[in-house]
Amino acid sequence: MAKVRLNKYLAQRGVCSRREADRWIADGRIKIDGEVAILGVPFEDGQRIEVDGKPLELKAERPKRIILAYHKPVGVESTQDPSNERSIDHAIEWSGPRVFMIGRLDIASEGLLLMTNDGDLVNPILRSSENHEKEYIVVFDKPINDFQLKKLATGVDIGDEQRGLTKKCGVDRIGANRVKMRLTEGRNRQIRRMAEALDLRVVRLKRIRVMNIELGQIPKGEWRFLSKKEELQMLELLGIN
Repeated sequence: MAKVRLNKYLAQRGVCSRREADRWIADGRIKIDGEVAILGVPFEDGQRIEVDGKPLELKAERPKRIILAYHKPVGVESTQDPSNERSIDHAIEWSGPRVFMIGRLDIASEGLLLMTNDGDLVNPILRSSENHEKEYIVVFDKPINDFQLKKLATGVDIGDEQRGLTKKCGVDRIGANRVKMRLTEGRNRQIRRMAEALDLRVVRLKRIRVMNIELGQIPKGEWRFLSKKEELQMLELLGIN
């Protein structure tokens, strides 16, 4: 096998996402053949990996891809810290190979959270430049007026000097204080910050779709596998074989 970046190798083997691998490397938790790894380091089969001083056993073959659609309830944190009793790892009833989150939902939000053992899926889904939609039902503390509705759709200043206004998004009024929003970016607490900038407060936020995958009737706290058709459609949208 030709050398590849260590973060990509670990993601392909279902150990963690590329982003998480980069954090492990930056924190000095990974050694290759006894040497502390650095960001961007190449790796090839046959080299020895240690994580936190313990050998990491890797299968030669890429594991079967797993993608779960999980209905995250309010009160569950989008973290996989085993010491945190409110984390996803404690909440989800999953006994298979390790899976990790594709994106996040804040603790006060609920809805669809995709989880996978294939790190190659994470960045293509989350990158704003790819314009993959995520759809939400948003309930505000008071009726939303036409000006506020238009601003949500065309762009809001949420105090992000580096990235500027939020990207244009789809917004449909479905009640006096309820809207559906379709975003193609995912800044930290974005919808709540957009609302606050327009003198609104989000009282309920529920994600109902990621790309072609819908939350549907999954009960809170439960999950389902993607159907083969859903998975193939998603991979086609991502340009992944």
